[in-house]
Amino acid sequence: MSIHPEARIGHVHLKVADLDRALAFWRDVIGLEEQARMGNRAVFLSAGGYHHHIALNTWESAGGEPPPRGSTGLYHVALVYPDRAALGAALLKVIQAGVELEGASDHGVSEAVYLRDPDGNGVELYRDRPRIEWPRDAEGNLHMTNRPLDLQALLAEGIAATAAA
Repeated sequence: MSIHPEARIGHVHLKVADLDRALAFWRDVIGLEEQARMGNRAVFLSAGGYHHHIALNTWESAGGEPPPRGSTGLYHVALVYPDRAALGAALLKVIQAGVELEGASDHGVSEAVYLRDPDGNGVELYRDRPRIEWPRDAEGNLHMTNRPLDLQALLAEGIAATAAA
């Protein structure tokens, strides 16, 4: 039996070493809004006033080190933007903050940029294409790709969106 088709991922808790440093990234660079705080041990962030999409906590990780590459754990958390202009505006903010990109891909179904937060957690910022545009093979099976993403064109849309706002 399959999961209900309206089920969704509700939120992600990230173990961080330094709450203020993590908050500076997730709030000030990514743009999530602080919703609640548990002293100096946890903060809950969201878009649009939801109780939380991302929670940052130091319950088991205060002063800790990121897990080494090649170990198990979170690969990345993905934030979905409503359209290409909004994704471009997010990319602009990341670049202006001096955050290094790890990659960018056109997956056919989506366009994505990849980076890391200060604790080494992978972050994907992306937008889905409309389902009608998703590439499919002759049998109708989804055919995702991994082509280079034109970052300059995406950034130009973000600059235009930011200027219009």
